[in-house]
Amino acid sequence: MRLLLADDHNLIREGIRALLEQSADLQVVGEADNGNAAVEMARELKPDLAILDITMPELNGVEATRQIKSCLPGCKVILLSMHANTDMIGDALRAGANGYLTKSCLGQELLLAVRTVGQNQTYLSPQVAGLLTAAYTGRESSSPGPQSQALTPRQSEILQLLAEGHSVRQISKRISRSVKTVEMHRLHIMQKMGFDGIADLTKYAIRKGLASLEEK
Repeated sequence: MRLLLADDHNLIREGIRALLEQSADLQVVGEADNGNAAVEMARELKPDLAILDITMPELNGVEATRQIKSCLPGCKVILLSMHANTDMIGDALRAGANGYLTKSCLGQELLLAVRTVGQNQTYLSPQVAGLLTAAYTGRESSSPGPQSQALTPRQSEILQLLAEGHSVRQISKRISRSVKTVEMHRLHIMQKMGFDGIADLTKYAIRKGLASLEEK
């Protein structure tokens, strides 16, 4: 099985690669340190499975999953996250993720997830499955609300870049759109989400896993 890894922490990528390549039938064919690079590598290398961190600079793992699935429907995706909440899990599954694990999982569980997803099944770590079960049965008070589906993929991308501190002009160059278009998206984001300013936007991006406290 040909694998692509994406995480902005080199040590984590190296650890995952060392674990996976202990198995003779698993081959890591590429590594990326941000979401955009992961999408480009997926298009070029056409891996069987991509293992992506959710919180990455430039493009988060959920949006990277959506883009990879769009151009490579047959590529499986497993998402890794430091945290698990029903909003984040729901977004990941709607984007097409085939697996979701927290980074607290043991190495053997990651291998099990890779094997399971490689056999065209979905793998959710016990903690994640428990959260979804609780939400479904009405015991989870923070189940996904209207906000979890409010933003388009392009708006989510722009929200992340704004939260990371990029200016409107920098975003305009990055996504090849006019400054006026980016400003319009920013306005729509603020209106949709009821934000009063960039501080509210940044807090929301961190809560949703689109940005991390490390980047502030």
